Amino acid sequence: MGAARHLLLVNPSAGGGRAREALPELERALRSRGLDYRLVMTTGLRHGCEEARRGASGGEIPVVMSGDGLIGQIGGVLAGGDVPLGVIPGGRGNDFARVVGIPAEIPAAVELLAAGTTRAVDVGEVNGRRFLCIASCGFDSDANRIANKARFVRGNLVYLYAALRALAAWRPARFQLVLDGERREVTGYSVAAANSKAYGGGMYLAPDAELDDGKLDVVYVGDVGKLRYLANLPKVFKGTHVQNDEVTVLRATEVEISADRPFAVYADGDHLADLPASIRVLPRALNVIAPGAAFANGG
Repeated sequence: MGAARHLLLVNPSAGGGRAREALPELERALRSRGLDYRLVMTTGLRHGCEEARRGASGGEIPVVMSGDGLIGQIGGVLAGGDVPLGVIPGGRGNDFARVVGIPAEIPAAVELLAAGTTRAVDVGEVNGRRFLCIASCGFDSDANRIANKARFVRGNLVYLYAALRALAAWRPARFQLVLDGERREVTGYSVAAANSKAYGGGMYLAPDAELDDGKLDVVYVGDVGKLRYLANLPKVFKGTHVQNDEVTVLRATEVEISADRPFAVYADGDHLADLPASIRVLPRALNVIAPGAAFANGG
């Protein structure tokens, strides 16, 4: 694998432009390790996926410098094949990299790329669209929409800003769930199908989720007062919110979700589908250049 050429796919707008700013450092690090690469600046999700598919079929190893959205979509393209995915964290949240143990610092991430160690991870799929981290709807739909439109709030603060804005206008929703054939009805804030532990820039929504167990951790938050919901938001960054009575965590290989009003389903920060949604897991479908599972920070 060391002799293969890397296809460097960079989203120039990721992280509010930080990916573009960090590109010279990345190229210096790649050259210093003697890694052969071809650079492509992506213009959108579709373009990035097309380039990754073409590069992989030609023997190149796609390496994505972006946020979780493009990483998740390209991971979906590569799922089921033999070509691994390389990741250089370049977005606002970088939750996938955090969980699999890919360093945020470029020199260390390139060293990992040069070592070429891979691990197999599960891939999620919602209404045929693939993702790597967490698919969610309800309150999360509103918060994601606000975060993606924010222009004057940078870094991880955008997620807190979006949550506060969404909470002000929120009213409870009624969700119908089918988990591996078992039906449930829930009234509350949100339902999430977690392939990984984290989303939203370090929020450990599903702290016990594993990327290679062939299961989704289905997390839903029941109806509580807005002040209690707000007071418990900081707990999500440590994963201790799951101890609250209003939070339920179940496990399934497939979950169907519908609701009493329309909601978008967001995954890896992008709008991938709309309710009703069918979400399933593809066990160990993707190889990722990352530390072994025992050494990953969160996986």
